[in-house]
Amino acid sequence: MTIKGVLFDFSGTLFRIESVSSWLRAVLDEQGTKTDEESFDRYVRELTEAGALPGGPSPVRVPAALAEAYAARDESAELHRAAYSGLGREVALPDEGTHDALYARHMSPDAWLPYPDAAEVLRGLRENGTAVGVVSNIGWDLRPVFRAHGLDEFVDTYVLSFEHGVQKPDVRLFRTACDRLSLRPEEVVMVGDDRHADGGAAALGCAVRFVDHLPVTERPDGLRRLGLVAEADGGPGAA
Repeated sequence: MTIKGVLFDFSGTLFRIESVSSWLRAVLDEQGTKTDEESFDRYVRELTEAGALPGGPSPVRVPAALAEAYAARDESAELHRAAYSGLGREVALPDEGTHDALYARHMSPDAWLPYPDAAEVLRGLRENGTAVGVVSNIGWDLRPVFRAHGLDEFVDTYVLSFEHGVQKPDVRLFRTACDRLSLRPEEVVMVGDDRHADGGAAALGCAVRFVDHLPVTERPDGLRRLGLVAEADGGPGAA
């Protein structure tokens, strides 16, 4: 059957967050905060271990006081901020205000880069009339990121966990996306990087395909290699 719609995850699939080092450097520079190289490297290491950067490395350990918020972090903006701000504050930085600035930075379009083939694949799907949705576990509005990078025009609908109070793999998110595209799940492919969260679409009847969660420079054609545009256009692989 020809693909009629494709749902994409956001972080690690279409876009990748900057490195912890870049994240911290951008904020310190904006604040005019000076730090020596040894201290900077220590902050980066400790923030990485804490898992303080949303979309970045997972925490080595989640403090008991944050466990509940972290488990449900993408169900609301409040829980997301509480979880990640709490993780960040496990690290003693030069200025307390740096923690709030870091959280704000990760929501900036400048903190995100699209994968090299994201625009090509999304444009190809648009040109052959395939419906496109973004289904993301997230605690803030990612639409400005798509607009800033020129990809919003290729997306028909966004289904964001914090706007619905549930997280993937809950099938309600995928069902909402299919309904908004006026398609049956069997006509839709879900593309993501998390076999647990994104794999939840299979329970609804969607086909599911995966890409590797790698830095942008290490995954130049992961989306292209899925062959989505050709299949949606009735090419090889379509049935």
